[in-house]
Amino acid sequence: MILMRTFLGAAAALAVSAGASLADPAVVFDLGGKFDKSFNEAAFGGAQRWAEETGGDYREIEMQSEAQREQALRRLAESGSNPVVMTGFAFGNVLNEVAPDYPDTSFVIIDMVVDQPNVRSVVFNEHEGSFLVGMMAAKASKTGTVGFIGGMDIPLIRKFACGYAQGVKSVNPDATVIQNMTGTTPAAWNDPGKGIELTKAQISQGVDVVYAAAGGTGVGVLQAAADENILSIGVDSNQNHLHPGKVLTSMMKRVDNAVYTAFTDGPGLETGVNVMGLSNDGVGYAVDENNAELVTAEMKTAVDEASAKIVSGEIAVHDYMSDNSCPVN
Repeated sequence: MILMRTFLGAAAALAVSAGASLADPAVVFDLGGKFDKSFNEAAFGGAQRWAEETGGDYREIEMQSEAQREQALRRLAESGSNPVVMTGFAFGNVLNEVAPDYPDTSFVIIDMVVDQPNVRSVVFNEHEGSFLVGMMAAKASKTGTVGFIGGMDIPLIRKFACGYAQGVKSVNPDATVIQNMTGTTPAAWNDPGKGIELTKAQISQGVDVVYAAAGGTGVGVLQAAADENILSIGVDSNQNHLHPGKVLTSMMKRVDNAVYTAFTDGPGLETGVNVMGLSNDGVGYAVDENNAELVTAEMKTAVDEASAKIVSGEIAVHDYMSDNSCPVN
């Protein structure tokens, strides 16, 4: 039987049930929860896939506040969970302090590099996948004005925005890309109402395709776009199904593969930096029955050709995080 153990609350006891292995893997979801329909849910999907394929058990914690980060990692490590996977850059400083105290526990952090001997750091080439969906946005736009709505204003989200703008401009150099960030605190990841507000503001400026890289806030962006009859682009998980026929595509960030691989590798997994991009199915774009009529054959051919050129190096997509700049606006 597949068993997930969820430990919530600052004082939750991490008891190990009889018969359970002390080396069960674990995943800690960031704020927004495992059903955010985006980043965290992708991680949950990877954990579930591992459990369904192996019949194994895993533990999970959904963050309720910033104060729980350190306690969550320590409780899981002390209970014997191994490896312990966490979603989000915000775990970086905490993990850097916690990892040395548990040298026999393997930790995996997604979206941040932590230089410790027992840590695997998984980062993604989000700019590559964003370039591809930017191309699709430009090809689908009738106004020549497209939008981007990010969550918390951090370099990582600017990386999405910059890759997207480069893809748009590669198709239509005269296109206008309007960009907004939701906020400057972690609350920016879980504010669908603000997502709706920003989307409507962009629509008033002529946007007819909007790309959301904002976690749970993006659900509001996609909803507003569908309500106002423009196209949207999802992120992280395949969000095409949320509004069939209204979501042009989703920029897939394969957090699910990162979690699945970590659980599969198990205790003592290979550590260091693991980069996931177009070349190893780390990012991509989604086509299914929900958006098949929106993605033309010409559009798909052009994007697939660009993808191959990015992998070969013929097309170089600038990474905002390399110097905190973007060659296009």
